[in-house]
Amino acid sequence: MREIQSTEATAQLSAILDAVERGETVAITRQERRIARLVPEPTHHQERAAKAVEALRAFGQRNGSISADELISARREGQRS
Repeated sequence: MREIQSTEATAQLSAILDAVERGETVAITRQERRIARLVPEPTHHQERAAKAVEALRAFGQRNGSISADELISARREGQRS
């Protein structure tokens, strides 16, 4: 979880909301004390997860079956780019 000072949060609200929309949780602090936490809406996260599962199923239908090891390897490779 990322922490950000309240003064910085005010100045960067749009970017923080973008990060929360992508699934990140952001804690807002004042004088090094957590005063608030922004978390993604569960329904939004569930919708993204459902779309990801559908995309994986479609990928499997187009390319044949894929093992868990191959899937993890592809994920790691994508993180390096």
